[in-house]
Order: sequence, then C-alpha cells, then structure tokens
Amino acid sequence: MSAPLLITFDKVWKSYGEGEARVHALAGVDLAIRRGEFVAIMGPSGSGKSTAMNIIGCLDTPTVGTYSFIGVDAGRLDRNRRALLRNLYVGFVFQGYNLLPRTTAAENVELPLIYRGVGARERRDLAMQALAEVGLIGREHHTPAELSGGQQQRVAIARAIVTRPTLLVADEPTGNLDTARTHEIMELLTRLNADLGLSIVMVTHEADVAGYAGRTIRFLDGHVASDTMKAEAA
Repeated sequence: MSAPLLITFDKVWKSYGEGEARVHALAGVDLAIRRGEFVAIMGPSGSGKSTAMNIIGCLDTPTVGTYSFIGVDAGRLDRNRRALLRNLYVGFVFQGYNLLPRTTAAENVELPLIYRGVGARERRDLAMQALAEVGLIGREHHTPAELSGGQQQRVAIARAIVTRPTLLVADEPTGNLDTARTHEIMELLTRLNADLGLSIVMVTHEADVAGYAGRTIRFLDGHVASDTMKAEAA
C-alpha cells in the first residue's frame, strides 16, 4: 500500500519580471512526493531546481498552479502562516552549516526549541537525543570552531531534526565536505530516512550524492526532465 502524499505540484509556474523581461523559473510542473521518500533534485544552474526547493520548503509560492503540503494549499497561505507551517513541519540543512559560532553544539541544537517555548530541561534532553542520533555524544560542549566540517554538518542535521519535522529539506548538504565526510553525512541521512521515516528532499549537483536517494528528479529549463526510482526503492 502506497504511503500518503506529502507534496504535490499541480501545474506549478514560477515567473519573475514583466513583459519581455519575464522569466519562467518553473513552467507548469507536476510532481508528487509521498511520506517517507528520500528524493534527490538535480539539474544545471537555471534549471528550476532551487526554485522548486524553495516552494517545497514553504519559502516561496507559485505564481500559478497549486502547491499542496500535508494536504494544505501552501501556495495560498500568507507569509505568517507559511512560516508557521515551516516551523511546525519542516527542517532545513544547508551547505554552510549556519551554526552560531560562540555557542556549543547542544545550544545550537536547542535553538528551534527555544522558538517553540520549550522549557530548559526538556530542551537539553531533546538536544542530547538528537545529537545521539547523529553520532555526536561527547561533543555537545564543543563550539563549531572545535569541530570538523563533517561534525558541524551533523550538528546542523541534529538541529533540523530535533523538532521531529515531517520533511527535511537539504540544500547541497555535502557541498563543503571532502569525499570521506560526504559519505558519512549521506549514510547518516539514509539512516534517518530509514529509521525515523523522515521524508527528505535534497538538492545536489553531484550524481554520487544523489545515488543515496531512493528517487532522483532532474529539472531542465523549468520542467521535470526525468523522474527515476532507484532499483531497490522501486
């Protein structure tokens, strides 16, 4: 039995500019992603992949068409309601880690919980649980400067999952890492997808990184050029 739909694009267009200067970043895209999927989004610069990711993460809205997230027509929500949807259901991981430099790993992971008004003791317990899930127990008191790039990205992933989001959006999560650390981070994301049932949408330029996902969607000139399932995930 198929998992419930998490994300749907129904003839989604995203356009910028007016008149002859008008550019269509997305041109009538249809796609569907189910809960529990690990999907890689690929494509050259200007293909529409980043625009699609921004809409999926409720950071932007379609110009025309419908974007539904967990059954909600997210494209019709105002800025504040989209922010609430993001805060409740979406975690983000970026290429640059975006950690607070003078703050420990545990304190960085606690940040989303502070915004939710979670008490100090529960925050620390949840942060430690998330750090354990990414293999960083014993590093909770280290600042980013005292951690390797791979460890910093693990902290960023722990921060993204500490609220138990429905969807993790990862934008080039291994872009700043060497080959060995890239493998470690992708193995971690694969395990979180399998063990927690975490839905993941990841943008990447690297085919070997996309190979960890169960499905790869390739964009070209604002369209979905291909949508393929990994053999064992099909």
